[in-house]
Amino acid sequence: HDKTAFTQGLAFQNGYLYEGTGLKGESSLRQIKLNTGEIKTKTSLSDRYFGEGITIYENKIYQLTWQSETGFIYDMNFNKLGEFEYQGEGWGLTDNGRQLIISNGTSSLYFWDPQTRARKREITVTLAGEPVNNINELEYINGQIFANVWQEDYILIIDPATGEVTCLIDLANIIDPANYEHNLNVLNGIAYDEKKDRLLVTGKLW
Repeated sequence: HDKTAFTQGLAFQNGYLYEGTGLKGESSLRQIKLNTGEIKTKTSLSDRYFGEGITIYENKIYQLTWQSETGFIYDMNFNKLGEFEYQGEGWGLTDNGRQLIISNGTSSLYFWDPQTRARKREITVTLAGEPVNNINELEYINGQIFANVWQEDYILIIDPATGEVTCLIDLANIIDPANYEHNLNVLNGIAYDEKKDRLLVTGKLW
């Protein structure tokens, strides 16, 4: 994995990783060969954008930006098909096959109509009855939402009907602590290989 990649979003389809990266002037969308880490295809965002979460919905790639209230839609060859606007910050992005699911760094998750981006539903993520803030990168897997939490070394599994956290995946020390700065090298990036039933995880500058 490219250690200069400030990972913001991750997806997996047809044997390739798709990664959205952040930081102004460095934000990109990438197609990556899983076995080698080679970047097969890459497109860069304008320097004014800080790239955020991505998802692949109906063979289109959707990508958020952090504070610009602008998202992008690409075909699978990274040709830009359009842009869309939304209110507030964009952090994580996934879909359940019918709606886009968005996080914005709070405890809330929002469900959007993929065509109009109209907000259809909102849930609050809770653990033992208390809201969990800083919900970040998202992945929808077998009817559940998997989520990174900013600067935490675990993944939440969330019931999309209620927002309740049903499980924690502990990933502490998944990389060598001697080469890990907790406030910088943040766990961020969840993809699912459905064929092999496995999670693919990464983080910022890993």
